Amino acid sequence: MVKKLTDSVLYIGCDDADLDLFESQFIVPNGMAYNSYVIMDEKVCIMDTVDKRASDAWLANVREALGGRKADYLVISHMEPDHTGSIQALAELFPEMQIVGNAKTFAFYDQFYAFDISARKIVVKEGDTLSLGSRTLQFTMAPMVHWPEVMMTYDNGDRIFFSADAFGKFGTLDTDEDWACEARRYYFNIVGKYGSQVQSVIKKMDAMDVQMICPLHGPYLTENLGYYIDKYRVWSSFEPEDKGIFIAYASIHGNTAAAAMRLKELLESMGAPKVSIADLSRDDIAEAIEDAFRYDRLVLACSTYNMGLFPPMERFLCQLKAKDYQKRTVGIMENGTWTPAAAKLMKTQLEGMKNVTVLEPVVSIKSSLKGETPETMVKLAEALLQ
Repeated sequence: MVKKLTDSVLYIGCDDADLDLFESQFIVPNGMAYNSYVIMDEKVCIMDTVDKRASDAWLANVREALGGRKADYLVISHMEPDHTGSIQALAELFPEMQIVGNAKTFAFYDQFYAFDISARKIVVKEGDTLSLGSRTLQFTMAPMVHWPEVMMTYDNGDRIFFSADAFGKFGTLDTDEDWACEARRYYFNIVGKYGSQVQSVIKKMDAMDVQMICPLHGPYLTENLGYYIDKYRVWSSFEPEDKGIFIAYASIHGNTAAAAMRLKELLESMGAPKVSIADLSRDDIAEAIEDAFRYDRLVLACSTYNMGLFPPMERFLCQLKAKDYQKRTVGIMENGTWTPAAAKLMKTQLEGMKNVTVLEPVVSIKSSLKGETPETMVKLAEALLQ
């Protein structure tokens, strides 16, 4: 797909509707967009390539957009293969094209690819510029958003910020869906650990006159940019986005699930405005991570399994810790038939996380709930609503 964004900038990326797992782990029911752009000035500059899965379609877009002109530069914003898988094909198509990146870019390039580009490199650093004629590109280093070599580019002609993977989302460009949901899931699962680095990038953006954001995944953003930037401010600060309670349960035979549902119903009957729930054995773990960060309160409900945590809960807590989960209030429910141990183990995992408050009481269930709602569950619900 070739689309004109301004008089001088065209979108030349590709949708991959057949992709089932992004990075071999994230479910993408609406596929993925590999974004690439071309700036047409006295010099022609291509901003990133695409995954080799889409190389042929992308090269057709390049030819259509250039209309017989040659590419003078390729800027590499990020070395992940979903953005660099077509470098060789482009370099062979335009043998005089120079390739722009930073020192780490080219070190990583040599680790991935055997095609020699050493004679064509332009190595840039923070604040360096490249003139294309009527406009100048300024390069901004964005280490660990979300790889150490990430580089973003500001085009002072059309006031476009090429943001690499930042401000991206899951889904193809032709997917009609709310930006925030899939952008949030994308952010917390891919970028989220690096909040302080994202905050640094936002400070740099604040000093620029940005009129358009062009990420490497998801739609290019042309209106109400403050909305998207403010979302990133909140997400990168690790502050909750919404007030609400997220219940994440890991149930073997359904009894822990029933207890989690009982708590949800109890909370709603007591006036909780928002209660979300997920089955960690069956629901998308990336969406569960998203909701854990979205809301200010979390309840963990888990069965004891072989004197340990039921594995879906263990995986969930491991993911939360890896993504620097913090600044939240957590309630705990455990279940066990002979020796319930899940609560103690979940508390131990939470102790390694920053500014996490564990509520009392802990709800401990022996095998299944029978009869009336246990008093400890009522007290936990009251504590969650305070």
